Order: sequence, then C-alpha cells, then structure tokens
Amino acid sequence: MKSQNNLLKRVEESLDTMRPYLNDDGGNVEVVEITEEMEVLVKLTGKCGTCPQSFMTMKAGIEMAVKQAVPEIKSVVAINSKPTPKHAI
Repeated sequence: MKSQNNLLKRVEESLDTMRPYLNDDGGNVEVVEITEEMEVLVKLTGKCGTCPQSFMTMKAGIEMAVKQAVPEIKSVVAINSKPTPKHAI
C-alpha cells in the first residue's frame, strides 16, 4: 500500500506540471486509478473532457509527462477521451 501511495504521489506531481496548461484552457485532469498493469486511468475534466483535441493532449502532453517522471508507468488512458479520427489529423 505504501508503494502504491508513493506511486500515486509521483504521478500527481507529474500531472501538476501539466495542470497550468490545462487550466489555461478551462480544463483539468484527475487520477481515477493506477492498475496492477501499471496503467494510469485519468478523467479529463472541464473543457478538456469535451475538447476534440483531448486525445492529442493526452498523448503529447499528459502521457509523456507521466511516463518521463514515473518510468514504471506503461500507459496513461483517459476514460472519457475518444481518439481523433484519422481524417481529422
């Protein structure tokens, strides 16, 4: 349990580096769960939860920041984000 709390703290600290950018756009991110498979499930809130670019924000910003700060994390998945259609890229 202690290691899980430490892991959550490190993930939250990495997300804190992204929050000012998300807040500037009227959004935020919250950790829902860290699975046994070392996958972080997050919920994008505010405008980030409905933004069509939220998938790119997840991959290019949030996931990269978390994985750099906490290398044992395998992936970060927004439970309320949909991938951008290929024709929209």
